[in-house]
Amino acid sequence: MAAELFLNRTTDPAALYPQPLLAIQSLAAHAAAKAEISAWPGFAPTPLRDLKALAAESGLGAIWYKDEGGRFGLGSFKALGGAYAVMRQLQRAVAAALGKSVQDIAPADLLAGRYRDIVASVTVTCATDGNHGRSVAWGASLFGCACVIYIHALVSAGREAAIAAYGARMVRTSGNYDDSVRQAQQDAAAQGWIVISDTSYPGYRDIPRDVMQGYSVMAAEALTQSPQLPTHVFVQGGVGGLAAAMLAYLWETLGPDRPRFIVVEPDKADCLYRSARAGRPVVVEGALDTIMAGLACGEVSLIAWDILSAGADAFMTVSDAAAADLMRRLAQPDTAIVAGESAVAGLAGALAARQQPDMVAALQLDATSRILVFGSEGATDPAVYEQIVGLKPQDILKGQG
Repeated sequence: MAAELFLNRTTDPAALYPQPLLAIQSLAAHAAAKAEISAWPGFAPTPLRDLKALAAESGLGAIWYKDEGGRFGLGSFKALGGAYAVMRQLQRAVAAALGKSVQDIAPADLLAGRYRDIVASVTVTCATDGNHGRSVAWGASLFGCACVIYIHALVSAGREAAIAAYGARMVRTSGNYDDSVRQAQQDAAAQGWIVISDTSYPGYRDIPRDVMQGYSVMAAEALTQSPQLPTHVFVQGGVGGLAAAMLAYLWETLGPDRPRFIVVEPDKADCLYRSARAGRPVVVEGALDTIMAGLACGEVSLIAWDILSAGADAFMTVSDAAAADLMRRLAQPDTAIVAGESAVAGLAGALAARQQPDMVAALQLDATSRILVFGSEGATDPAVYEQIVGLKPQDILKGQG
C-alpha cells in the first residue's frame, strides 16, 4: 500500500488537554450534545466490530471498527453533527423571536412542533460532498425548517437524490468542494440563511463547533464499547472536524493515557498532511478527484486545526487503490462490513503503516497493538459502492452475525 507519514514533533504525549481548547470541544459540551441526540427518534449506539481475521492477517493485536453505516438510517456518522447544529441554531432563532434565552427553548418542544411558525421561517444551508448535507437536510426535516444544499460538480447523482429525499432544494455548482462552500456562503449572506458548515474559517467558529460536538457522541460510544483501551487510533481527515472531535474527547478523557492518534487522508486531497508539514494551514488546489468523496477537501477547518496541530501524533496519506482494495476486503464473509469509500481511510492507513518498517518503528506498531478506527459511512451511494466492490450492499449485510 502506497502511503506517506509525517510525525508531528510539536505534540507532547504527556500533556493534558489544553485549557484554551475547551472553548472548541469539551466534555461538558459533549454531555449536553449526548443528552439531546440520544432523545431523538431512532437513536441507538452503532456497533463496534472486532475484526479478528484482519488483525491476525496484519500481525496486530486487535482492530476495532466503529461501524457508522446504520446511524439514524442516514448511512454515516454525519447524522450526529449537522442535525445537532441545526437544532442549536433553531433554539437560538426561536429564543431571539420570543425575547427569551436559549436555555428556555427545549429541544423536545422543537421536535414536537411547538414553535413551528417561527421555525418554518428559517432556512439552513450548507455545501457538501454528500454526508454532511444529508444530515443537515434530515435535521431540517426533523425540526421543520427550510433547507438549501449546495453540491459540487463531482458529487454523484445518487448522493444528490439521497439528500433531496429529505425535502432540501439542491443547487449544483461548478468547481470543487471548496468552491461550493464559497457559493453557499455568498448566497446565504444575500438571502439571510443560516450556514450550517462542518468547516470553520475566520469569523465562523460556533456552528462548526456544534457540529464537531455532535460527533463526540461516537467517540464516547467507541470508548465504552472497547474491551480494552486502544493503543492507536487512525481517523480519516477531510476538513479535520471528525478527527479533531475524536482526538479532543479521547485527550480530555484519558489525558496522557490517550492512544497514539494518526490522521489519514487521500493522497489526492491532503490538506491536513500538507499543513502539518508546513506548520500552518495550507490550501490544496485542483479537482481533489478522489474516490473517497467525503474527504475531497482542500482547506482545513481552523478550529479542527487548533486541536489536531496540538495533539495529533502523525499525519498520513493513502491511495485510492488502497481504499478500494480494503472496501472489497471488508465485504468478504469473515467481516461482512459495508464500508463506503470514505469509511476506510483510517483503516487503510493502519494497514499500510504495518507493512512499512520505518512506519512500524515510528508509530510503535506490533503484535500487541490495539487499533481503533471509525468506519464513518456505509454505502451512501449504492451504485458507486457496487461499481467498486462488485457486490450489492444488501447482499453483504445478509452475512452479518
